[in-house]
Amino acid sequence: MYSPSDFPPFAVTVDLVVLTVRSDALCALLVRRGEAPFLGRWALPGGFVRVSESVDAAAARELAEETGVTGLHLEQLATYGEPRRDPRMRVVSVAYLALAPDLPVPVAGTDAAAASWVPVSEVSSLAFDHSRILSDGVERARAKLEYTPLGTAFCSAEFTVAELRRVYEIVWGVSLDPRNFHRKVTGVEGLLVATGETTARDGGRPAALFRRGSAAVLYPPLVRASGV
Repeated sequence: MYSPSDFPPFAVTVDLVVLTVRSDALCALLVRRGEAPFLGRWALPGGFVRVSESVDAAAARELAEETGVTGLHLEQLATYGEPRRDPRMRVVSVAYLALAPDLPVPVAGTDAAAASWVPVSEVSSLAFDHSRILSDGVERARAKLEYTPLGTAFCSAEFTVAELRRVYEIVWGVSLDPRNFHRKVTGVEGLLVATGETTARDGGRPAALFRRGSAAVLYPPLVRASGV
């Protein structure tokens, strides 16, 4: 028989990978820690789960308390439980991911000394194991653009294929062949609906305008390895 003393106490935390496109870059929401450990270091928003709340509720609460950002759809990313990932005690963290457009300027609160959108390409040496969690979240977000119409959410109500391609290039961090991309996205059933109008805002010859279609899943998917 096991007794409670066989299982030392440990804590459960939540960490949040929140991504958006700002100033032509894929950006992550980070907070500067206002207390030890890792005082002054950048980290992902998050904190301890209270005894009386679910991990989902804790994730939404911590995001609001530390950054002022609310109302996001958060999906569980992964669980991180290496024995020495937190110097204070044994801590298991449930990480969440959100990728959304038009997110507000964050406002630091509770134990966060600052909160900011930081280009993913400029992020380095986060507190705890948050660099690994952020990397996993970015990879999940990039994969979501392969099989969902999420990329269209970052465009205006009516957009050109070139504008959509730029979203994919920013999130994927690659340059895409314009002709291949146009052929692939216009060939995905239900992804785009032609408006019948054109615009010259991309420069050069007038380009066709589209709006988002009804597809919830992209088939065939837009696979990064193919260069689209």
